[in-house]
Amino acid sequence: MLHPMPGVSRATTRRIGLLGGSFNPAHPGHRHVSLEALRRLGLDEVWWLVSPQNPLKSGDGMEPLATRVARARQLANHPKIRVDAPELQLGTRYTLDTVQALKQVYPHARFVWLMGADILPQLVDWAGWRDLFAAVPIAAFARPGWGYAALAAAAPRTFARYRLDAGDSRRLASCEPPAWCFIPSRLDSHSATAIRAVRPKRSRSKGKTISDQPRQLPDRSKATDALLTLVRRSLEDDKAEDVVVIDLKGKSAFADYMVIASGRSNRQVVAIADHLADRLKQAGHGHTPVEGKQGGDWVLVDAGDIVVHVFRPEPRAFYALEKMWALENEAAAKPVKKAAAKPRRKRA
Repeated sequence: MLHPMPGVSRATTRRIGLLGGSFNPAHPGHRHVSLEALRRLGLDEVWWLVSPQNPLKSGDGMEPLATRVARARQLANHPKIRVDAPELQLGTRYTLDTVQALKQVYPHARFVWLMGADILPQLVDWAGWRDLFAAVPIAAFARPGWGYAALAAAAPRTFARYRLDAGDSRRLASCEPPAWCFIPSRLDSHSATAIRAVRPKRSRSKGKTISDQPRQLPDRSKATDALLTLVRRSLEDDKAEDVVVIDLKGKSAFADYMVIASGRSNRQVVAIADHLADRLKQAGHGHTPVEGKQGGDWVLVDAGDIVVHVFRPEPRAFYALEKMWALENEAAAKPVKKAAAKPRRKRA
């Protein structure tokens, strides 16, 4: 079996929180729950398990997996938060199957499944939700509008006798399941659904109309090609190494290209990113957001239609964004086998 979480020993005995979801997009609420879990549950680390496709959600508006993983890693920005998509390697789709597979790969780890309290009423729609309670301890964190009222839902009522008091939450990772806990933490109002709702949609030409009167939008491809040429030239001038361009057209709503490059040192990585942002501004592209300069291991330059990732070689090899895209494309190309008269399974 391929290693689902690179860099983690199969013999690890760590206390690990599992936070699964589409992360479309990752937002500060995910980070808030993770930091609360580290503090309140006494965990050693938290894994963000980015799902290739949530069975309970439509694929419409879903960013490519590699894009979601890359954005989540930028936002997590914490030594005790790991972000990956192990379901690609494990070949699983439902939460129960993923948890059971991780327990087989890391038999000595102490896992806790993390979720917002707004998920508690939805648990009965998950495939094998009763078995999930029996497979792993669960921690539910308060969410705006979903505090103690969520405890009246069917799933928490069914397992009410196995609920730990919040004051005993640090024991949860050591408990044999079923065991779960409700954490009345500080509320965080961030929501991926709300973020997608207000995110400006990028208009494309190709014969589409934007009003009742048919009108072809201007062709932006030449402008994007010129932008890509500028990015390439800037990277070349600053001696960036191993430059890779990934075409996102038709795969992503937020960019046409992802560019990945390397610098030999933290100083060179930051310099490459700063010089690129300056050249974009001088070329009339306005302010360009640059993230990750404080570390210098991985800096992201958001040039609008082109997103540029500049790494040191070691972090680039570890995060393996190119490999993530290859795995995603390989998974998408595999034919889907039709199940023989089995009821459709659900999960979030």
